[in-house]
This record gives sequence, C-alpha cells and structure tokens, in this order.
Amino acid sequence: MEIPAGENPVAQAVAHALRDGFDKHYRLFRESSAQAKARFESGDWLGVQRAVRERIAFYDTRVNESASLLHDEFDAGNIDDNTWQLAKLLYIGLLTNHKQPELAETFFNSVFCKIMHRTYFHNDFIFVRPAVSTDFIESDPPAYRSYYPNKAGLRQVIRDICADFNWNCDFVNAERDVDNVINAVVRQMGGRLPAAEANFQIQVLHSAFYRNKAAYIVGKAINGDHEYPFVVPVLHDSKGRLFLDAILLDSAQIRTLFSLSRAYFMVDMEVPSAYVDFLAGLMPHKPAAEIYTMLGLAKQGKTMFYRDLMHHLRHSQDEFIIAPGIPGMVMSVFTLPSFPYVFKAIRDVFAPAKEVDHATVKAKYVLVKQHDRVGRMADTLEFSNVALPKARFSAELLDELRRECASLLEENDDEIVIQHVYIERRMKPLNLYLDKADEARREAAVIEYGNAIKELAYANIFPGDMLFKNFGVTRFGRVVFYDYDEIEYMTDCNFRRIPPPPNPEAEMSGEPWYSVGPRDVFPEEFATFLLGNPDTRRVFMKHHADLLEPDFWQKTRQKILDGFVPDFFPYPEEMRFCRMFADATSPRCEAEAA
Repeated sequence: MEIPAGENPVAQAVAHALRDGFDKHYRLFRESSAQAKARFESGDWLGVQRAVRERIAFYDTRVNESASLLHDEFDAGNIDDNTWQLAKLLYIGLLTNHKQPELAETFFNSVFCKIMHRTYFHNDFIFVRPAVSTDFIESDPPAYRSYYPNKAGLRQVIRDICADFNWNCDFVNAERDVDNVINAVVRQMGGRLPAAEANFQIQVLHSAFYRNKAAYIVGKAINGDHEYPFVVPVLHDSKGRLFLDAILLDSAQIRTLFSLSRAYFMVDMEVPSAYVDFLAGLMPHKPAAEIYTMLGLAKQGKTMFYRDLMHHLRHSQDEFIIAPGIPGMVMSVFTLPSFPYVFKAIRDVFAPAKEVDHATVKAKYVLVKQHDRVGRMADTLEFSNVALPKARFSAELLDELRRECASLLEENDDEIVIQHVYIERRMKPLNLYLDKADEARREAAVIEYGNAIKELAYANIFPGDMLFKNFGVTRFGRVVFYDYDEIEYMTDCNFRRIPPPPNPEAEMSGEPWYSVGPRDVFPEEFATFLLGNPDTRRVFMKHHADLLEPDFWQKTRQKILDGFVPDFFPYPEEMRFCRMFADATSPRCEAEAA
C-alpha cells in the first residue's frame, strides 16, 4: 500500500525506510531458512551449525543499518515528536497487506529504541500493543497441507506426506517406514486406532523443521471432536538415505522438542504467525513468545515476552524476591514467584575467585545464544532498560540490587529501571533438588547431571564451574546448565592428568608440584568439590566415573577437532522405531538426530 505524499514528507520517508529495512531483513532470514533443506539433503552438518550462528546476527545488522540510515538522512535524533508519531501511523498503513506485520512492528520498535530515549518507549511512539492483526493472513502456498485418509487410505496418505516435502534423497525403505508409523501409533493409542469419522483428516505444516542432523514433519490428525498432534523425525542413514525414526504423539514430548534449551529451528515461513498459531494448538500451554523464539524469531519472542510480563504485573500482586539458592558470585538473581522466569543482573564487583570481567560474561552469553545448546543450556532473553514497578520489589531485593548492581539501576518514585538484564526460564537448582529428593529421584538426577556434562562436552562446551548450584532441574526432570561465566570451548582446553609427585614433601605441600596453564583442566580434581556426599558419589561413580579421567575429555576433544558432529535425541530413545520394534526390518540405530 503506497501512501501519497502529505504535509510531512519526512514522516513518510521514515516509514518507508523502516518498512524497507524490515523487508530486507526478512528476505535474508527466509533465504537462509529455506536453504536448510539443501543442507539437510547433502548432510552438510557443519554448514548447518554455521548457518544457525550467522542467522542470529541478521536482525541486529539490519537494525543498525536502518538506524544509521535515519541518522544520516534525517538526523533521526532530532526528529520532532509529531513526525515520529505520524511515521508510526503511516507505517501501520504500509503493513495493511503485509505477510509479517507483527515482526515488522517489532523491527520499528528496535530501530526507534536504538535512536530515542526510553522515556519515549510507550504506545504513542512504538508498538507496545500490536496494531495490525495477524488473523487469517493468506500465504502461497498455504501454511499447511490437508490429507484425507478416508479417500486415499492411511498408508497412501503417509506416503504422500513424505513425498510432498520433495527431498532430493531416496528413502531406505518407505514401506517399512509406513508400517512403523502405523504400528507405533497403534501401540501408543492402546492397541487400536479409533474409528474414522467423516471429518478424518491430517494437517501438516508446509515446511519441514530443520535442526542439526534432522528434519521434522509437524502436524495433527483431526478425527471427530479430537485432535492428535504429532511430530515425525526424519534422519539420514550412513549412506545418506532417509528414514522415519519415530513418531511423537505426546504433547509433553513435543514441548520438549521445542524447548528453549535447544537450538532454533530453520523453517521456511512466508506467514510466521500462521505457523505459530498452528504450533500453539499442538502445545496449548506453550507461550507464543517461546514458539516465535524457537522458530528463530528471537526479537519477536522478546516482544511477546515483555507484553506477557507487563500483562502479568497488572494482574498480580506478589513481589520480586531474591531467587532461592546459593547466591552467585557474578550475577544477582531475582524472580517473581507467580511468573516462571528468573532475572539476572551482572554484579558491579565480582568475588576475587572469579577471574572474568563484565565484557567476558556478556561474550559468554552470546556464545551460548549462537551455539547448539543440545537441550542442556538454558536460552536467555537479553533486555536493556527494563522498567519495573518499584512497589513490587521486596525490601531485601532492593537492598541487594542497590548494593551489588548500582551501576545498572535507575530509580524514581515509581520505577526501577535495570539497564541490562538476562531472563531465563526458572528451574529448581540441582543442589536444592538433591537435598530434598528421595533415593530414586536423587539417583535419576545425578545420572542426568553426568549426562548433561557429557552432552555439553560432545557439543564442544566445557562448563567450567560444574558445581550442582549451577545446574537446574526442569519440571520434566531434565538437568540443564545455566551459569555461563566460565564456559570454554572444549577445543580451547588442555585436559591433563596430574603427574606423580617427585617426592613425599611435594605431595604434602599446599602448592602444586606441576605447572598449570590458563586453559589446563585436571579432571581428577572434579571429585574433590563435586562428590562429598557418599550417596551422590556412589551413583556418580557407577554411571560417570569416566568424567574423572582425562581420557574421556581428550578423546572427545579430538573428535571435535576431526570435524565429527555428534548426535543428540530431543525425544526418548525408546520412542525410536529401531528400539520400539526389535525385528530384522527395523533400521539400524546408527543414524542419530539432534
């Protein structure tokens, strides 16, 4: 929609420049996402990792470009209030028939907030509330395809679904895959399929979801009054041929697949809101903010999160408090008990034991954002100038923030403004969980803890500080790492065995008798600070004693240096067809997915 020139050509030019800046961003974003199909077909796993890292930087690059353009051409910092308000109104007009209006509104916010002071951050100037509806936006092709088993037969529909993704790879055994899907559905639904109603149909999102070494078919079956969500992972075998590895029917398993502790998906979407609406139907308790984020649209996720937070604050009365657990030496952490997130502000001064500075801490969080988190590192939302109602802060928390984070705070009578804060999903600290767990849950958590360390290592992450307090337990019992100030790439570390002492006196000395470089790690020392509890030690040594030996770390590091890309499953191992059906026709469990 073109708006004719009026009495304020600057406002019109600003609106068009911002719309064009966003369109450039989304065109490049979509091109990168669409190329995921070719990377999957060719098995270019290192290219997959590189593309995910590069795509994350697209948004800030385009925002900076647009802000610079407005500064250069219009002296943006001195544009008067009326012109900015008119630019917003004209911008809304440009989005009338837009395919991604909600993302374009967020882009406007990002550029404006980069130029203007936070006192302008309200709905007169930015999109605190959405202005353009995303309902019923049509895409070409449609966001999802519909299939009708009553007409074509269920087996043919499964064949058609796979064929319609047009993968340039052969399937190992398509008929076996069809059998496995049907048999797995029958097993998971109690031994029989429900009778087909007249409206029986299967809806499948048009684009596959690509992440690491897998593609995922995402859809739902509708039969009568019931809807059945499903996800089917598609993998490569050792010869580059495809096969269906599992079918996930449980909503909790699908939520785990979309966990923020994993890398973002690559999905080719003309109308992203249509994908979000469809996915929200499969995961009804998953916030739209998290769905947008998992689709690689992290800035939109932040916008949605902030709106959710402001809405929640208006409809609740509890106070922000210091988060339970052992206080960190780098971060001051607080939470709102009725809201399932924690807020982390960097302390002004670190404890002497921490040999890092503020820039290093921020760089570590960027590293985690760009890296494959393999379900073992919490994703973070990074915000600047977050204004929160002062009356909602407990006195104890206010005292801590004023004492520990004074350089980040601005206060007035009504608000506390935090200049820089990280926000993560709240988890139960592992140390507190272990203190109260019964024997079975304690053993499961210690096994999970060791698995988390190993999977991080396979993904080229050495956690550094592996104390239990730096790990959390999700509501599904998964152990996740969330303290990043000491993480390093495995390939940057030197894992060594402690050499024997030259004499008894050296062994008794309080000083090491061997040289220690800045990146040297001695796994034998881990037991000293991790395994003081006898019950914990017993379980750990039974399942993860190899973590105390340099050999595990050295071999893992060498595999990474050799270019090996590891395999991780975002669904239970027992859900794989090759585990579920132990017969000669099942695919060998040699191809893994992440």
